[in-house]
Amino acid sequence: MKINQFLLILSFEFLFLFFGESRSLSADDGNQVYIVYMGATDSTNGSLRNDHAYVLNTVLTRNKKALVHNYKHGFSGFAARLSKEEANTIAQQPGVVSVFPNPILKLHTTRSWDFLKLQNHTKIDTTFSNSSSSSNVVIGMLDTGIWPEAESFKDNGMGPIPPGWKGTCMTSPDFNTSNCNRKIIGARYYANGDDDGSKTVRDNKGHGTHTASTAAGNVVNGASYYGLANGTAKGGSPESRLAIYKVCSATCSGSSILAAFDDAISDGVDVLSVSLGSSTELERDLTTDVIAIGSFHAVQHGILVVCSAGNDGPQPSSVTNDVPWILTVGATTIDRSLQSNIVLGNNKLVKGEAINFSPLSKSADYPLITGESAKATTADLADARRCHLDTLDKKKVNGSIVICDGIDDDIYTTDDKIGVLQKLGGIGLVHITNNEGAVAENYGDFPATIVRPKDDATILQYVNSTSNPKATILPTTTVIDYKPAPMVAFFSSRGPSPLSKNIIKPDIAAPGADILAAWTGAPTDETVVPKGEKPSPYNIISGTSMSCPHVSGLASSIKSKNPTWSPSAIKSAIMTSATPINNIKAPITTDLGPVATPYDYGAGEITTTESFQPGLVYETTTLDYFNYLCYLGLNTTTIKVISKTLPKNFSCPKDSTPDHISNINYPSIAISNFSSKGTFNVSRTVTNVGELDETVYSATVVAPNGVKVQLIPEKLQFTKSSKTVSYQVVFSSTLTSLKEDIFGSITWSNGKHSVRSPFALTV
Repeated sequence: MKINQFLLILSFEFLFLFFGESRSLSADDGNQVYIVYMGATDSTNGSLRNDHAYVLNTVLTRNKKALVHNYKHGFSGFAARLSKEEANTIAQQPGVVSVFPNPILKLHTTRSWDFLKLQNHTKIDTTFSNSSSSSNVVIGMLDTGIWPEAESFKDNGMGPIPPGWKGTCMTSPDFNTSNCNRKIIGARYYANGDDDGSKTVRDNKGHGTHTASTAAGNVVNGASYYGLANGTAKGGSPESRLAIYKVCSATCSGSSILAAFDDAISDGVDVLSVSLGSSTELERDLTTDVIAIGSFHAVQHGILVVCSAGNDGPQPSSVTNDVPWILTVGATTIDRSLQSNIVLGNNKLVKGEAINFSPLSKSADYPLITGESAKATTADLADARRCHLDTLDKKKVNGSIVICDGIDDDIYTTDDKIGVLQKLGGIGLVHITNNEGAVAENYGDFPATIVRPKDDATILQYVNSTSNPKATILPTTTVIDYKPAPMVAFFSSRGPSPLSKNIIKPDIAAPGADILAAWTGAPTDETVVPKGEKPSPYNIISGTSMSCPHVSGLASSIKSKNPTWSPSAIKSAIMTSATPINNIKAPITTDLGPVATPYDYGAGEITTTESFQPGLVYETTTLDYFNYLCYLGLNTTTIKVISKTLPKNFSCPKDSTPDHISNINYPSIAISNFSSKGTFNVSRTVTNVGELDETVYSATVVAPNGVKVQLIPEKLQFTKSSKTVSYQVVFSSTLTSLKEDIFGSITWSNGKHSVRSPFALTV
């Protein structure tokens, strides 16, 4: 947006006077890093907008060391050390969308791909491959860096670096140019100025190496974690290239994340994989949400952005990264269970879930007691039952396996209780809890295992039936072909979207529980090495951080097969081909038992063949995104600063309310404030990308009781000259009132392709 030159000069002089009286820029002066977001750039060559240049030069005139990052490729703005007063003054200048303190975000911390293949329901020829051949698709990973020596990142058999690639390989004492290759074609770090490991691309956390190998790691046979989850490790798109953007070291700085988005846009990545997010406790504002900002401009430049949904489940409305231009991914289990079972003195076996390398005998030779029976004299009985600190008698615990109650215990984790028992000489823990879901946490050499409350009766009945109960805890074993699977993981953040109930989030679900992938060679908090063993080149961890790169890898392979598809077309293909059915042909459930809904898994679990040839796609246009901003309350003037691709005559609709979000051309449908009064209409447009120009799609509707769904027209007819068709969905209800949110689906099919859209009708 061009700004009156006279006003710019006045603004410059005012800022100069203001900053001229400011103190020097140092942390001791109370300054902190602020992000100044100024919307879109004027050009693609990295030159600064006039207003951007003036404000930035004024900051540098005051202190040459103030600048932290300058954003000029994909969008305009900068990060600098400012006082609160200085930040407030800049916020009032023309062309500035927002000024906000540098936020700190958090990470959302093998067989998974084989399992996904088993979940496919139709046979479609695709180019999806696990070979070591190469494509020119580049996945950008915003994470903790990479351990380049891992076998997953060798470049054997890969072709030359794509000719359009503009990225670089940043070096440091522990990372040189030879660490980049034809697989890792780009590597950048974003130093925070502290001695926190940020001045190198090398991954000292493990998280980034794990996600990168999940997305695009090579095929590596014989991978395992000390014999567990043994098999072939491979990424979703082994043929794709990797560009590494290390934005997290001790913390994940928002200013660094924006810098990475800006660089990735300039470098030429095709897909961005972002396994991190903001806290759900923060108030949401799109003009200060660094991932929402960065991803908006990335999508404007043709880059698909895939993000983790967060690990704050199962609380409702805990989903993050929930704007419509992001593909938001929840987490599910796979058909592999890591079990550490309990053998009782009566030879009965009780299922437990955990990773441990128990040194105990396989015979039930060890005393088994409850926390309640080991209560210290002055302790509270309920706290003793839960094995809280200072509640147990050391003489009773010493040498025993202790059963601790974790039901409704939100204070002490399993690790906390292990610490309590170890101090008292306890030799094992049976923790009865639902708080860790179907995730096998790693307890190293200590014999600890998790038992679900539904399975605890066998143990407690045995303990109460004998005066001298005995047991043992077996080391972990791998059980494959586990049923049912997938299940929505306990930790996976849930919808509805805090921003708007008129869009379903998360969009999709993918494996994120107990995922085996490559790991750093550096010692980390999550590196557990059993006694007598060397560090493993692989690790098993869980989180939506792990589900996100599954989708990034799949999207990259789809992009390789369909290079002209837009980000929204790829997103639509993944969503409309997803399945809500598990491996026993029943509806997917959560790992706590209830049937899952679109608030848990979006459109369902990803499939790895149907998404390559979806038949129809929903193109969510740039205009849809602009209208979304209008509907959430941004004004036309601000939106014109944010984007330079707006039509000159664009203005926000007069009736811009959140309810209109239901009408953006999204692959799912959500309507808020649904009631028995009147009808609710939404429209959608689909494009035929199938192999047949002449084809007809008919619909199957699955609707809740008391809800009528009418489609206009009832059939979609495509011809060679008519590849795009619109339809309306009219919802009405005979219910006297809606007491809870309800769900259904609309599936269009031509006999070969099935295009499914879930819908949510909310109170």
